[in-house]
Amino acid sequence: MSDDSFDPKQWVKQAAGTPPVRDGGSSSNEALSDFWREASGATAKPVDAAPKALPPERKKVQQSTDRRLPLAIAGSAVLLTLGATAAWMTRSTSPLPVSATVTDPEASSGLQERALNLAGPGQLVSALVAAGVRPEDASAAAAAAAPYLASGGEIHAILVLATGTDGAQLQQLRAVHIDGSGAILARAADGSYAVTPLLASVSRKIEVLRGEIDSDSFYSSAVSAGLIDSLIPEFINAFSYDFNLASEVSPGDVFEVAFDQEVNAQGQAVGQPKLLFAQLTTPQKSLALYRFETPGAEAGWFDGNGATTKRGLMRTPVDGARISSKFGMRFHPVLHYNKLHGGTDFAAPTGTPIFAAADGTIEFAAMKGANGNLTVLRHDNDWRTLYLHQNVFAPGIGAGVRVTQGQRIGDVGTTGRSTGPHLHYEVHIDGERVDPQSIPADESSRKRLEGAALQAFLKERDRIDAARSQGAS
Repeated sequence: MSDDSFDPKQWVKQAAGTPPVRDGGSSSNEALSDFWREASGATAKPVDAAPKALPPERKKVQQSTDRRLPLAIAGSAVLLTLGATAAWMTRSTSPLPVSATVTDPEASSGLQERALNLAGPGQLVSALVAAGVRPEDASAAAAAAAPYLASGGEIHAILVLATGTDGAQLQQLRAVHIDGSGAILARAADGSYAVTPLLASVSRKIEVLRGEIDSDSFYSSAVSAGLIDSLIPEFINAFSYDFNLASEVSPGDVFEVAFDQEVNAQGQAVGQPKLLFAQLTTPQKSLALYRFETPGAEAGWFDGNGATTKRGLMRTPVDGARISSKFGMRFHPVLHYNKLHGGTDFAAPTGTPIFAAADGTIEFAAMKGANGNLTVLRHDNDWRTLYLHQNVFAPGIGAGVRVTQGQRIGDVGTTGRSTGPHLHYEVHIDGERVDPQSIPADESSRKRLEGAALQAFLKERDRIDAARSQGAS
C-alpha cells in the first residue's frame, strides 16, 4: 500500500483527544496487540528461556487445558465477530446524495473508512455531513481542499472517521480528480487540517481504430468500431473537400482513425481526445489525412505529402449531414408541381453548424420570405454561395463581414417554406445556378507545406504512422 493510502490497521492508539497516527516501527498486528493489551490492563511479562518442568500431577491438567484452549479461542473469535457484525447492522446511517461505499476495517479501533464519488467539489461539504461528519468539520475540510480541486470535474474521495457519541470526527481525507490531482488532508491536534497536494499524473497515447461502413450510416459504423461521438464530426469535416459521406460511401467501405488521448495511472481516459489521422477507402478512391498545426495558424488536414485538403469549395458545408434532395427537376413537396431544385438539400438536426464553403464576403444575411434566414457569400472568384432556411446566424455574421473557408456562419433550421430542418445550399456561377456536387476540385488552389513546416509535418506523420503500425500488430 502506498504512503498516501488510508489503512487504519497501520495506526496505533495515542493519548485521549489526539488523532491516530501511523506506526513506522512495528507491524499493524503488533500495534493492535499492544493496543488491546493496554486497553485490557494486561502487562507483558518476560519469558524464561528455559521454563521449569511441571510436577506429574499438574501435567494432566495442563494437557487437558492445552486441548481446550484452541476451542475457547475460536469460540471467543466467533463471539467477537458476531458482536461487531451486530453493531454494524444496527447502527443508523443517512442515505448519501452521492455514490458511496462503506467499510469497517477495524471495528475495535473505532475508525471507519468511506469511499465517495462526487460530481464535483461543490458536493464535498454535503457529502461529508451526510457521512456523519460534523458540519463545522466538513466545512473546514472542504475549504482546505478547495484550492487543490479548483479544476472541477468528478472527485473520488476516501475519508477516515473516528466515531463518537456526538458524531463522527474526520481524521483523514483523500480527494482526487480522475487525473490524479487533488489533496490529502490529515487532522492536527488543534482540529485544523494539514494539506498534502497531489499533482496530476497523466501520460499520452495514440489509439488506433478501424471499421467498416454498415448498411445504416457512417455514424453507427463509427460508434460500433469504438469511436467517441465527439470525434465523428471531425472525421466527416476532414473529408469535406474530397468525399460526400452522404452519397459517396457504401456498405463495406473501410475507415481508420488515430487519436491522441491522455490517460491516468490506471489507464483511464482523461479529458477530450484529439483526432490525428483519418483514412477512408472506397472502390473508387482512398485518401489518408493527417492533422497538423502550422505555426501561427489553425490546425488543418494534409495528405501524406504535406498538401492541404483546402481548395475550391467544400463539398459538404454542413456538419455531418446527409443529402435529402439533389440538384435538378423535381416535384415540389409544398407547391405540388415540377420545378428546378436549384441546389442540394442537406438534412440535419436543428442547430447543426453550417460552414462557409470558401473564403468570401457576406452580401446578405437576413430573413427573406420563403428562403427563411438566408446568407449569401460572394467569393474571391465572383462565385456566390447561398445558405437557406437557417435557424440562426452565427454571432458577428452580417453584410460586409469577411469570412474564411470552414468558418461557422449559422445553424441548420426550418425557417421559411420548409418541410423540416435542413440546409438548402446553392452555387451561382456567372449568375447561373449549377449543381454543387458537379463542380470539380480546384487542384491548383491547394497549398503545400515547405521548408521547416514541411519537415515538422513529416516528423509528425511518421510518429502517427508508427503508432498505426503498432496498433495493427
